[in-house]
Amino acid sequence: MQTKPILVIGATGKTGGRVAAKLEAEGYSVRRGSRNSATPFDWEAPETWTPALKGARAAYVTYFPDLAFPGAVDKLDSLCETAKDAGVEHLVLLSGRGEHHARLGEEVVRNSGVDFTIVRSAWFAQNYSEGYLRDPILAGVLPMPGGDIVEPIIDIDDIADVVVAALTEDDHKGELYEVTGPQLMSFADMADALSHAIGRPIRHIPISFEDFHAEIAKSGDTFISDVFTAIARETLDGRNAHLTDGVQRALGRPPRDFSEFARIAAQAGTWPVAA
Repeated sequence: MQTKPILVIGATGKTGGRVAAKLEAEGYSVRRGSRNSATPFDWEAPETWTPALKGARAAYVTYFPDLAFPGAVDKLDSLCETAKDAGVEHLVLLSGRGEHHARLGEEVVRNSGVDFTIVRSAWFAQNYSEGYLRDPILAGVLPMPGGDIVEPIIDIDDIADVVVAALTEDDHKGELYEVTGPQLMSFADMADALSHAIGRPIRHIPISFEDFHAEIAKSGDTFISDVFTAIARETLDGRNAHLTDGVQRALGRPPRDFSEFARIAAQAGTWPVAA
């Protein structure tokens, strides 16, 4: 087993936390990269990049809040140069399906001169259990724009498994894994699956993108709500309404079903379950 550490950027995030934990469980040396970690990493502080990357064999790269954030692609370009200079051998990038700026970020990594794997992901199931949509679910509603479009929603644990494989196995270099769940679901379908898992009605409420923006802005950050709403406008138009085989190709198994995610999350106490 390699003795050089693997840097996980965004180690406190939804995917990064899982990737770091899975790597550590398999016995790999992990350097957790976040603002408050032992070796800090901060996208807004380029002086932290070289110390975090130096001596690392590989790095998992996520950009918070999203590659669509203004300036993100330029920062990713600079990070790739820093990684190359630091001797990092392999970069694994988390990207998003159907996002223009995410594609630009992918090209940056492809052309970096460092071995790479790109994981291009569908909508996260955990947005309902760990993200800004958890509170509406607790209130019995799923307010989403996009009308009746369908999305192949994916369990983040599948993403983490693909990333771990890419970071630890040589035959994933140069690959693009577009990862989706096993079925296309409308937001009404997702609400039904959540209803069954929780044991009480969860009602899908079609809303406008303006209302979606207002809901996110309640968190107090209008700038982030601007970015997330722009992404929703861009991607919730049916462009992602098809399945891909990324999980199967990377792991040799099918992705997990959304109903399984909902059942496990409900059993774990994510939402109060009806008696």
